[in-house]
Amino acid sequence: MDWRDHATEGPRDHEGRVAAGRLRCVDKAQLDAKFSELYRAHLRDVYSYAYYRVGNHHDAEDLTEQTFLQAYRHFERALAESAGRPLRPWLIRIAHNLAANLYRDRSRKPQTPIDDTTTLSATHTTEDLVEGRDELARILEGVKQLPDDRREALIMRFALGMDNREIARAMGRTDGATKVLIHRAIKQLEGIVAVEA
Repeated sequence: MDWRDHATEGPRDHEGRVAAGRLRCVDKAQLDAKFSELYRAHLRDVYSYAYYRVGNHHDAEDLTEQTFLQAYRHFERALAESAGRPLRPWLIRIAHNLAANLYRDRSRKPQTPIDDTTTLSATHTTEDLVEGRDELARILEGVKQLPDDRREALIMRFALGMDNREIARAMGRTDGATKVLIHRAIKQLEGIVAVEA
């Protein structure tokens, strides 16, 4: 699709094409309004996915920003191809790809986070609080040990509340394969957490 597909009626060249630089202002305004709706509707989901994927707020904010910038560049095509289906899986797929790029780039240039240099100890007053945090830490550590596709599926299912069909679209799988993937991920995570307990 190129600029001629969005041109207004106006002077045409000898081949019947509308002259360059004549984009419809109404369509652009409508497209921007639709994108704003998409942004407001899915900002929290994209940020949550990014946070669970990368593990810190700074990188999650950067990843969310990059996701929506990328989505904006391809929004018109996505609208046309979606045939009315929700675009949340498409956004999560963009975030997934950008996160994979981030991990690949970081693996080439290892870094030591500032958090690792200083350990602060905090005393807890309740044993229940400590046990709850320990269990949560074991679960989150277990999620990190899962293969990428299983980790992604669990994040989408439980952190974002996506249904199997949305996850399947985001991951490029069938509904059945996604259901099996989530089941196996849960079983593997249960095993990891049980061993660490």
